[in-house]
Amino acid sequence: MAGNQRRRGAVRKSGTKKGAVVGSGGQRRRGLEGKGPTPAAERRPGHPKARRAAAARKPADGRGSAGRGRTGTAETVAGRNAVVEALRAGVPVKALYVAERIDSDDRVREVLKIAAERGLSVLEAPRAELDRLTAGVVHQGVALTVPAYKYAHPDDLLAVAHDAGEPPLIVALDGVTDPRNLGAVVRSAAAFGAHGVVIPERRSAGMSVGAWKTSAGAAARTPVARATNLARQLRAYAEAGLFVVGLAGDGTVDVSELEVATEPLCLVVGSEGAGMSRIVTQACDVVVRISIARGVESLNAGVAAGIALYEIARARR
Repeated sequence: MAGNQRRRGAVRKSGTKKGAVVGSGGQRRRGLEGKGPTPAAERRPGHPKARRAAAARKPADGRGSAGRGRTGTAETVAGRNAVVEALRAGVPVKALYVAERIDSDDRVREVLKIAAERGLSVLEAPRAELDRLTAGVVHQGVALTVPAYKYAHPDDLLAVAHDAGEPPLIVALDGVTDPRNLGAVVRSAAAFGAHGVVIPERRSAGMSVGAWKTSAGAAARTPVARATNLARQLRAYAEAGLFVVGLAGDGTVDVSELEVATEPLCLVVGSEGAGMSRIVTQACDVVVRISIARGVESLNAGVAAGIALYEIARARR
């Protein structure tokens, strides 16, 4: 009956774990203490910004910055014109997606024709899947994924020259951030007998779809390497017996008069605006120039590299 304190279970026994029988053990006092300022989003485990920051810090191949054969980032190309241009340029394709019940036109027919000629697998997907794959970009029912580019190690370029029995000719780019310029340099390097191109890991364009397209297929034949520190890599090339030649508008020698053109050589090309950085310039044995008409401030990196490589190839012949 109500109020019967002798009924079993009516009285909480001492020593049980339920509630604060004797005292709180200090939990209430600690609960009133401040926990300090809220940490930044990048430092909060599980926060989207923290995950993105961790992914950015993680090396591309998961083996540290000194690993060989580092890979870049996979890309997705969306839209009928973009996909057609990528296939025409011979960009490597991981997968080609076509929407179900797509309205066919000349571009779609050309995509399917090139895919058949190259033996590419065509995956028919719902439009919702294409929307997810392209992150909401207008895809017009066609998209393709490009595999991550596998970069060579800078030392591998010396091995390429050694296997060919030729004096090494390597092109290094400092601060070139336009992928079209990178693609143009790779194309010129292939045309004039260079054994590869070196780019820094940071503040530089990578081998994206735009670079592949501009290289006009040369990227499949000419290796591109990534250096953790470009100035340090240039000094390593110098220790290996290469002359490090920088290209700048205020160079002391015209590139057509370069006496060491027939020797093992590393040609360094800076960006169109800032040129070579100070520390990279200091790593050069000599800085050469291209004579251009007055009133023209400079040439873009792709054109300048092509002219310099032509002069070097001419001297070597």
